Amino acid sequence: MCGNGIRCVGKYVHDRGLTDQECFTVETLGGIKTLKLTVENGETVSVTVDMGEPIREPRSIPVDADGDSFINRKGVVDGVEWGITAVSMGNPHAIVYVEDTDSLELPRLGPGFEHHPLFPERVNTEFVQVVSDTHLKMRVWERGAGETLACGTGACASLVASVLNGKCQRKATLELLGGNLEIHWDEETNHVFMTGPATFVFDGEIKL
Repeated sequence: MCGNGIRCVGKYVHDRGLTDQECFTVETLGGIKTLKLTVENGETVSVTVDMGEPIREPRSIPVDADGDSFINRKGVVDGVEWGITAVSMGNPHAIVYVEDTDSLELPRLGPGFEHHPLFPERVNTEFVQVVSDTHLKMRVWERGAGETLACGTGACASLVASVLNGKCQRKATLELLGGNLEIHWDEETNHVFMTGPATFVFDGEIKL
């Protein structure tokens, strides 16, 4: 499933009158997700998604490694050693930390992670800069797509990884090239909640 895409689905079905509910569920291949809409003057302006529990056991992510978790384990990618944390939010993510996301040569770095033998189903890779314990910057290399402007599941995985590594609080702003997301890993439920905007762009027609 796609974390940013599901917010767009939520806005679409509400604003087009397919539902009058402001809280409903959506079935995805990553499980059933609960959406809560913020509606102003009849229009959805933001959506909070219950993204479920993060998966931390390596074989379930999947990562070709044993143990209960994969936190800051050393891995060599294209001759460079990285501290890698792996998390699944319904799809696999590898999170690494950098000093400055703006200067990253992502087209050079991304493929080495995506196709690394550690990740039998390939992996989405988040390069995270810690601005503060409530503010992270992130760029993402998505498997099969290359660099994208944003990744909702990747933002959630990055927050979880940063908490596990002692780098941020359980609620933080994730700054991505495409905009900001508010991520909260709830301690009581173990669920990750993602809040972000949804904006109408255009209508179109496909002639068959």
